[in-house]
Amino acid sequence: MDIDRMIKAVKGHPDSKKMGMIASHMGIVRETSLNGDPVKSIEVRFDREAIQAIIDDTKQMPGIIEVLVETCDGRLNVGDDIMAVVVGGDIRDRVFPALIETVERIKKKGSRKKEEF
Repeated sequence: MDIDRMIKAVKGHPDSKKMGMIASHMGIVRETSLNGDPVKSIEVRFDREAIQAIIDDTKQMPGIIEVLVETCDGRLNVGDDIMAVVVGGDIRDRVFPALIETVERIKKKGSRKKEEF
């Protein structure tokens, strides 16, 4: 995953002159679970159709111009990239909520994750 490449792609969108903000998220495997247990690795699977539907929904939000998502499936170790999301839009009051909603929806409806201790 290359956030810089993704941001350049968003900047290359035909409507990029309408953008005033690009926000990004890079999820990585951390060494502890939410309850503090040490994590060796995770197994993650992404549902491409669900993610595409989420992207399409996000692009319909007011002021949102482009949404890019990249994911890594399989067994991932601590420090590995899991998911990158880039959202471009008109103003931060629209872009930040769109980014947060996109990430949360992908985590809930577009992925399955199992931590290995």
